[in-house]
Amino acid sequence: MQISIEWTYKSRNGKITVFHSEEMSAEEAIMFGLDIEKTGRVKDVIFVDQHDSSWTLKELKTYVKGIETEPHNISIYFDGGFDWDTKTAGLGCVIYYDQNGKSYRVRKNAFVEGLTSNNEAEYAALHLCLQELEILGVHHLPISVLGDSRVVIHHLTEEWPVIEEDLYRWADRIEAKMKSLGLEPQFKLISRKLNNEADRLATQALAGVKIMANTER
Repeated sequence: MQISIEWTYKSRNGKITVFHSEEMSAEEAIMFGLDIEKTGRVKDVIFVDQHDSSWTLKELKTYVKGIETEPHNISIYFDGGFDWDTKTAGLGCVIYYDQNGKSYRVRKNAFVEGLTSNNEAEYAALHLCLQELEILGVHHLPISVLGDSRVVIHHLTEEWPVIEEDLYRWADRIEAKMKSLGLEPQFKLISRKLNNEADRLATQALAGVKIMANTER
């Protein structure tokens, strides 16, 4: 969950102004919030999440304490590759998350037959990521979804209509899975360069190299 901080500051001569921070993780927001309060000239410190819901410091600390033993601060990267000659696909999935005060990275790929296009492979790669989140026990949390597929990102943010029937079915599966897990996705279109890890996993899957790893960062 990304949080911004709003606080009212009173100067030595009694003048008052309001400050707004950039977005940061909930853990960072708590740290800065505690430091801000120590100045003795601050009142009305408010923590605002990406849904514009307001939290007190106590409420935010309780929330963070409640989720620290479960996977949280989740970002997923997906990429699909398609070989037109063999009509096979490679799926790449990378998941970053925190749990029990440590940071982890999941890398998973899959070789798939029966798809018909690169766009289908991209959707299948995202679905693979959601399946891995389910295995990790992730539920009812905000997640960041990052990929270089304009089709998938723009479809799921409803910027582009889904016309192709096969892609419509995939979009429906993705949305149904997210709903069943209670996930609140934030989609972000990134460059292929920034998505190189998921892209490499998809390429390796097409080459017959199977990868599944969950490591501490």
